[in-house]
Amino acid sequence: MRLAVTDSAALSEARQFLTEWLATVDVACSRFRDDSEIATLDHSAGREMPISAVLAEAVAAALRGAELSGGDVDPTVGSALAGLGYDRDFDLVQHDGSPVKLVVRPVPGWRRIAFDAERRTLAVPPGIRLDLGATAKAWAADRAAADLAARFGCGVLVGLGGDLAVAGTAPADGWTIRVQDRTDEPGADPDAQHVSILIRDGGLATSGTAARRWTRGARTLHHIINPHTGLSARTPWRTVSVTAATCLDANIASTAAIVRGTRAPAWLAECGLDARLLAEDGTVCTVGRWPAAPGSTGFSYTIGPGEESSWTLR
Repeated sequence: MRLAVTDSAALSEARQFLTEWLATVDVACSRFRDDSEIATLDHSAGREMPISAVLAEAVAAALRGAELSGGDVDPTVGSALAGLGYDRDFDLVQHDGSPVKLVVRPVPGWRRIAFDAERRTLAVPPGIRLDLGATAKAWAADRAAADLAARFGCGVLVGLGGDLAVAGTAPADGWTIRVQDRTDEPGADPDAQHVSILIRDGGLATSGTAARRWTRGARTLHHIINPHTGLSARTPWRTVSVTAATCLDANIASTAAIVRGTRAPAWLAECGLDARLLAEDGTVCTVGRWPAAPGSTGFSYTIGPGEESSWTLR
């Protein structure tokens, strides 16, 4: 995680708050721990179950993702991911394992989940395993940034992996974010093609197929599932970065863009979103106000106070 605040006196307490918040989210939402709240749903036999406020918010975020993306971001991909070998924390996944039989089989679908936000109850039919990985991290970043800004009265940036949320009063020049392909791979050039952008509110999310990638036999797999096939999405994009009014909405769009493949740039433009799409061959496609030059300093992306999502269902 990455935390930045405009008031240095708040940093230590803010870090403690963020650490505790992420531990709470993990206990509620992790697919990789037997004692998590979401894991208990695997044994609920489809019964309606009371859930915590944290899990309820996370499920609502996941269902928002499914609705906004027309089902391209779907929380019922848990079994599909496990079947491809992503059945534990990624650090423990065997990266070069034995072949698996790949069968095209759509995931059960988010509409089969019965969720009552007011009563905080959830019913998951037998055989369906939820995975909130496409949305929970971004939602958690949004919540943390907003709560910390309100608590300390300063500007806050929270980054969880590729998901960044900002809240409160930004620095005078905005938050400068450098976006590029992975720099943690062996031999990666830290000065490789990149772009820097300025954001003052909302969020930025990057989804990609490079960070969580493994092989089974001769097949290279990754963690972004196409719900319509139940397999790793076949896509020309290595990474997609999107800015939006919230980190959650940015992440929904970036994940859906990976799944939509060649149709993604036109769809993102239709939604009025700003995005950068990096293809496997290194070419870059930009949408909206995103700067086109690889090394350029970007735009100031500002969302007005109280403004809702910058895009709607398409």
